[in-house]
Amino acid sequence: MSTSIPHDPVGWHGTTILCVRRAGVVAMAGDGQVSLGNTVVKGNARKVRRIGVGGGVLAGFAGATADAFTLLERLEAKLERFPGQLERACVELAKDWRTDRYLRRLEAMMAVADRERSFTLTGNGDVLEPEDGVIAIGSGGNFALSAARALMTVDGLGAEEIARRAMKIAADICVYTNYNVIVETIG
Repeated sequence: MSTSIPHDPVGWHGTTILCVRRAGVVAMAGDGQVSLGNTVVKGNARKVRRIGVGGGVLAGFAGATADAFTLLERLEAKLERFPGQLERACVELAKDWRTDRYLRRLEAMMAVADRERSFTLTGNGDVLEPEDGVIAIGSGGNFALSAARALMTVDGLGAEEIARRAMKIAADICVYTNYNVIVETIG
């Protein structure tokens, strides 16, 4: 008998989000596949968005779509309350997400980034900043993360090119990730 951990991205099938930070540029990529069980129901979903004042924050989500949109709205409200303070907005959202009876049930994860910092947010109250400038979430996240880390060692590749190549590798391996990739950049 298997049990599911509520905010465990391994159990979520249907997305790959990758955020790469290199040489003053941050690129966030998301595939377009939405799956229901073993069926692809949509191939061109937009899972990476610009939010905040002037679109200065990139946000990508994995998990239940309605839950993710609820969290995106809440993060935007936090960014309005704490302009220019991505970390504080993320911590405030994570506190609400963990303690609010309604939000606690949401099944999603988020990757967010601005010009200076990148974070992974979970319903467990985590606000995690990567050591190496690379974040990946979703069912193909570990594939994309591994590929991006390897590509970071290649001189001459920018953040967007690393993100695109790593997402292709993830799509080659993960059946829940497709080649319809949307990339947003800052910097």
